[in-house]
Amino acid sequence: MLILRAANERGRANFGWLNSSHTFSFGQYYDPKHMGVSALRVINDDRVAPGAGFDTHGHRNMEIISYVLNGTIAHRDSMGNVEHLPAGEFQLMSAGSGVMHSEFNPATDQPLHFLQIWIQPNEQNTEPGYQQKRFPRQQAIQPVITPDGRDGTLSIRQDAQLLHVRLTAENAEQILNPARRYYVHAINGPLQLQAGDNTLILNAGDGVSISNEQALTFSADSKAEALLFDLP
Repeated sequence: MLILRAANERGRANFGWLNSSHTFSFGQYYDPKHMGVSALRVINDDRVAPGAGFDTHGHRNMEIISYVLNGTIAHRDSMGNVEHLPAGEFQLMSAGSGVMHSEFNPATDQPLHFLQIWIQPNEQNTEPGYQQKRFPRQQAIQPVITPDGRDGTLSIRQDAQLLHVRLTAENAEQILNPARRYYVHAINGPLQLQAGDNTLILNAGDGVSISNEQALTFSADSKAEALLFDLP
């Protein structure tokens, strides 16, 4: 089963310095029909004005993933990490027992565009952790986050995987486990998604919840990019 979450139906928040689209309920946006998929709780599509950002704030017991599409995040946290996260890199912060951090757009003339993703962990009150990495394209569907950090991936505290889909006028198939849940978030398109007899065309910001399917085929006539979440 494929269930479309159209980009133009997402929740919105515009504070001037921040323009955000919420795939699932977040902050002042609440929709009981869109509370997340399995352990996946947040996909926020954030655009931050030059010189602006999120002041120091705290998190507990959440796996927080950031993926930068354009610009750079200036990150600072209570673990002592002071980092810049440029476009194309993934960051995974395990909040565990508690962490404080800030995120800013250090540019003076370029907006920052990034995805912030929250996944509930399967362990509570663990030691906070920080990971950051760029993954050069090795295949069309490439794991970047796994439970055990295998093959150089980032390690998440949940029975979940994040796969980075990057197509260049090609097709790619991913075998699925019908007992698990999946979610696709399109970064850019158009991108065709096929599972069994069901076919959808996705554009930037569209999402699809997937269940009870055995395989998923991604197709694009030009460059297209998406994230595929494999969830318990």
